[in-house]
Amino acid sequence: MHDFEKLGEFYLGRRYDLDARARGEAPVLYDSRDLVTHGMIIGMTGSGKTGLGIGLLEEAAIDGVPAIAIDPKGDLGNLLLTFPSLAPDDFRPWINEDEARRRGLEPDAYAADQATLWQRGLAEWGQDASRIAKLRDTADLVVYTPGSSSGRSISILRSFDAPPPEIVDDSELFAERVSTSASGLLSLAGVVADPVRSREHVLLSTIVGEAWRAGESLDLGALIARVITPPMARVGVLDMESFYPSAQRFDLATRLNGLLAAPAFASWLEGEPLDVGRLLYAPSGKPRIAVVSIAHLADAERMFFVSLLFNQVLGWMRRQPGTTSLRALLYMDEVAGYMPPVANPPSKPPLLTLLKQARAFGLGVVLATQNPGDLDYKGLSNLGTWWIGRLQTDRDKSKVLQGLEGAAASAAGGFDRTAMDRILSGLGKRVFLQHNVHDVAPTVFETRWCLSYLRGPLTRDQIRQLTPRDEPQAPAEPVPAGSAATTTSAALPPPPPAVPASARPVLPPAIAQLFVSSRGRAVVHYEPRLLVAGQIGFSDARHDVREVRDLVVSVPIADGPLPIDWTRASTLDVSLADLDTEPMPAATFAAPASPAMQPKNYAAWEKEFVRWAADTQVVELFRHPGLKLVSRPGEDEREFRIRLQLAGHEKRDADKARIEQKYQPRFRQLQQRLATAETRHAREAQQAQQQKLQTALSFGATIAGALFGNRRATVGTIGRATTAARGVGRSMKEAQDVKRAEESVEAVRAAIASAEAELAAELEAIEAAADYARAPLETVVVRPKRTQIVVRKTALAWVPSDVA
Repeated sequence: MHDFEKLGEFYLGRRYDLDARARGEAPVLYDSRDLVTHGMIIGMTGSGKTGLGIGLLEEAAIDGVPAIAIDPKGDLGNLLLTFPSLAPDDFRPWINEDEARRRGLEPDAYAADQATLWQRGLAEWGQDASRIAKLRDTADLVVYTPGSSSGRSISILRSFDAPPPEIVDDSELFAERVSTSASGLLSLAGVVADPVRSREHVLLSTIVGEAWRAGESLDLGALIARVITPPMARVGVLDMESFYPSAQRFDLATRLNGLLAAPAFASWLEGEPLDVGRLLYAPSGKPRIAVVSIAHLADAERMFFVSLLFNQVLGWMRRQPGTTSLRALLYMDEVAGYMPPVANPPSKPPLLTLLKQARAFGLGVVLATQNPGDLDYKGLSNLGTWWIGRLQTDRDKSKVLQGLEGAAASAAGGFDRTAMDRILSGLGKRVFLQHNVHDVAPTVFETRWCLSYLRGPLTRDQIRQLTPRDEPQAPAEPVPAGSAATTTSAALPPPPPAVPASARPVLPPAIAQLFVSSRGRAVVHYEPRLLVAGQIGFSDARHDVREVRDLVVSVPIADGPLPIDWTRASTLDVSLADLDTEPMPAATFAAPASPAMQPKNYAAWEKEFVRWAADTQVVELFRHPGLKLVSRPGEDEREFRIRLQLAGHEKRDADKARIEQKYQPRFRQLQQRLATAETRHAREAQQAQQQKLQTALSFGATIAGALFGNRRATVGTIGRATTAARGVGRSMKEAQDVKRAEESVEAVRAAIASAEAELAAELEAIEAAADYARAPLETVVVRPKRTQIVVRKTALAWVPSDVA
């Protein structure tokens, strides 16, 4: 494992020494959990801001964290230019041929040059092609182009669908959702509308709000019709005509209809629905990095779509359970204009709400901008991490310092404005200051080499080349687990030929008769069937299954020894309340078989139904043996695997914290021992040095006395020689003490290295088991007991021949 491949940590770069203007070797690793308190990337053009953003998204992909990346410039599509083989032929279609000509190179030669550049760049940062392959294997990379067919199209037909109950029940959120939806639509139509004073805005908000409170979804056509003929008679205390006369309402409807009728608007109605779950996860449940490119849109269209997307993310978020792990990322490049300090565009309220509330749901929001002065301070105060690159003006630096000071105050930490000012003034290209409220001190680092080929903004034709046109799409409605066990009419053999038409047969009064809907047909021919309606209970305490299903089945009734063949039973997608008690006028009837005319048979068939249901009706669940998690009834494999990814991240984070906490006392003790040993070594070295000097002086004095004193050895000279000899012994002892102190220091360092190796091994074991989302699943089958099957109705059902 590389020193930067750590559990739940993003490799952003290496530490940088501003004084020496040199990059160090220590990697800068960012704990993914810190992103739930959101982040901001700030830097002027050429600072490396886009490279840091792309690197952050690459790390999210490698860690299995899905992301929606809003791309106003067209740069983020470079995330799809990841080539595991790093071959020149991979780079050739994407090079900038103008740049090749400026360098005097042929396109093929320039492509080879770029391939070599990327190989060297990755190697310089300890990366290689295997990391690119891991990125492609872990995440699905897609470019969406709303309002265009160059990438994957996004349809806004469902953009005015009623929000989930979590939004409707929160009056503040609901009011924001209604207001921003109205503002976005009006801005697209070219209407500048104040939410309070504008009649257009008040009318649309009232129409949309009343529909959504009733659980009713709208499309643009229905909204236009209600503008012409509003469903309410009054707005406030004024009647509708006084508030907004019909002639003027028709003008507004005409403007909105112009949108719907414009050929260019047709592309907004095609493609996948604007569904956040589908943006974040592929049909297989694989996490996705969804680049939403809006570079081709006009300003009003951008604002309209971004506002809708923020609202959809907000609704999706509120339906998720809380978590402390990073569930998903919302990234927006060049956010200036979408959260301004004074104005209140439709994008601003939902974005501010996301910054305030998303952390509780594990959604991290990362914004990027050149000029922090373009952003509302209320949003900046909710950002836990700031990545600050080279700034353009002193005003920008002052704004950043003000924001950092506020963030430090909210985190109850200290803030040295002078030191921070000096750091910001010294930043260069690709060098950033990371200020994280979760860290003890800020970090200066140089961003790592991106795995993606940064060729610059992609054109529509290039996006089209990167977008497969034959990829299977996720089903609109997921198929619940276990539903295959329920027999449907499509799986049955064709019914026998219809009996010649006749009038309605006369049956004994004891036999109940019901009629299935004719689906709007004027002439109906009914076929007789046994109908049994029941409730099937499933319970399994071990797997926490508590479910009751309604079931309505019909079975042909035949003459002969086996009137009811339960293998031909079909499920009717109706409830008892949907069934009629009288036939359609002028209907014709097939003659029923003779067993259908005997009331006593229906009681026997009820018992047969219970046996049949106990044998055939099941709840099939998916089980992950590693996490001991079982899917919920009705949860398909895709949704279960998505839930597994978050559960895996939560378990990984918890295991990592537990192991690190286990080693903390040991490391503290070893660090204390190391500090003591190093202090002792320094003291012994100093004493040894002093003893050497003293011994040298004693020897010097003795030798000088012997050379320049009396020729006869005096008692003093002999004494000094004896003292010098003893000094040599002490020097040797001090040297031995220094050696023992050095050995003690080395022993403690070896113990620290051993503990670090043990910790790394345990973390590697967690990493090896952390890919829960793609592990094989077991199947758990829960069957009902006969005592859990209740028959609510047994009758002769008359089923239209096209249904039977």
